Amino acid sequence: MTLSHSMLAVEISVPGGPDVLTPCSVPVPVPGHGQIIIRVAYAGVNRPDALQRAGAYAPPPSASPLPGLECSGTVVEVGPGVSRWQIGDQVCALLPGGGYAEYAVTHEAHALPIPRGLSLREAACLPETCYTVWSNMVMRGGLSAGERFLVHGGTSGIGTTAIQIARALGARVFTTAGSDEKCAVCRDLGAEVALNYRTDDFVPVLKSEGGANLILDMVGGPYIERNIKALADDGRLVQIAFLQGPKVTINLAEVMTRRLTFTGSTLRPQSDLAKARIAREVETHVWPMIERGALRVVMDSEFALAEAAAAHWRIEAEGHVGKIVLRVEG
Repeated sequence: MTLSHSMLAVEISVPGGPDVLTPCSVPVPVPGHGQIIIRVAYAGVNRPDALQRAGAYAPPPSASPLPGLECSGTVVEVGPGVSRWQIGDQVCALLPGGGYAEYAVTHEAHALPIPRGLSLREAACLPETCYTVWSNMVMRGGLSAGERFLVHGGTSGIGTTAIQIARALGARVFTTAGSDEKCAVCRDLGAEVALNYRTDDFVPVLKSEGGANLILDMVGGPYIERNIKALADDGRLVQIAFLQGPKVTINLAEVMTRRLTFTGSTLRPQSDLAKARIAREVETHVWPMIERGALRVVMDSEFALAEAAAAHWRIEAEGHVGKIVLRVEG
């Protein structure tokens, strides 16, 4: 298939608010060794996209400067050494960047088949979220059946996915959310306890249950000290973002005396090999959950590619529940 030389995309014209997202025409990417080109049907919208837009999350040197860390679509070109995918295959994929465009490039090992029963629209919501949740909650955090698990932001894309995966693994799930209505959504997804963080304090609730064995947190700031207090002895705190800041003062003596583990990771800077390992784990363990109905995609809204600014206003507002996508094709 012969691709055109240019494509429609959305770029970050200057660091700033959602209005700096600007439609543009840029060259179609060329696949390198082990890479595939995907004609994008839908692109997921994620918090890291908003951070990049604001100038707070620079892409790796080899990545596209365009935002967009996940997509679904059709393979239209394969580079040298590609063995798994052929032209015409439908996939969803983790991207190093560049999802807000008609075509995107990624390593072949970072793409996965569309789970049975899902549309391309739903599948675009999976890679960034599932790779992040599984790698941090299970591969790094070691969550197992019977453990008490707390995730903050239960109605975010990360939260809705973490609740369902943890429940499918047999954990007891606790979460926080910003309204009683959102807490109801969390309970419907499988949370045993959902706390409105505007009116409830998660620390005494978790301590009354014996403490959390694992906490997955994206808030940071003052939550870090409170998370430590909410952990059980030998508990683990996994940090994946810092919506309220990364710099705090904590007493590490409690970490030592209670044998706590404080760790975390970001997905984008990891090596291609590390992301490929995560992809294999997700396909082996998470895709079957989707196909048997234990994990469903929670969709908030859809915007056209040219409406990327509106999508960013939506993700930065307090009302959204679940994933937001950009419709690129058609």
